Amino acid sequence: MKFHLLTIFPGFFEGPFRHGVVSRAADAGALSIHLHDLRDWTHDVHRSVDDRPFGGGEGMLMKPAPIFDAVETIWPERKDGTRNDRKKVILLSAQGRKFTQSTARELAGLDELLLICGRYEGVDERVAEHLADDELSIGDYVLSGGELGAAVIIDAVARLLPGVVGNHDSTVNESFENGILDCPQWTRPADFRGWKVPEVLMGGNHAEIREWRRRAALEKTGRMRPDLLA
Repeated sequence: MKFHLLTIFPGFFEGPFRHGVVSRAADAGALSIHLHDLRDWTHDVHRSVDDRPFGGGEGMLMKPAPIFDAVETIWPERKDGTRNDRKKVILLSAQGRKFTQSTARELAGLDELLLICGRYEGVDERVAEHLADDELSIGDYVLSGGELGAAVIIDAVARLLPGVVGNHDSTVNESFENGILDCPQWTRPADFRGWKVPEVLMGGNHAEIREWRRRAALEKTGRMRPDLLA
């Protein structure tokens, strides 16, 4: 799968994607990440990507022209309005719908994904209305820019791709895949500072372990995320 990142801070992503499964997957050819500096599509001496909002207000807004020009350069077919169901443009925005594990599964089925990293007070609404296929937020809070959200989305989507996580089946049995949290887990030593691993996990009865884990997952979901059971 090919990821495109449109940002005014391309250097931001050198750290997050230099480590872990995403880095290894890129090295193995399971995915590729392409950074695009939005300022490359500006035409003034200051390489300006923002301007004042109509109607007044605090802060600055990202202008539509550099963003449209950039996307239409990366994917020329967008100039005549052609859309491809296998290639999506996503605008990262606090106003977007919430990104979830099911959204990650949906995006993992694409061939290419282009993420627009918003900044300042936001992005001219014409980008959301006429260019982006979707508008996503990673949570109910406001960040200084979309770069952190883009890194989260790429990591969440990338680990669902074949060849990225060593045991791909492990991505099926984890938090949110079945509508609840994953069950609590323990490892060695069996007794750590007097806190002991539940006996059932050491008994070797796999049917009992599966049932215990199901109940433990429901209990933890009810305690930590009751909204998932509503």
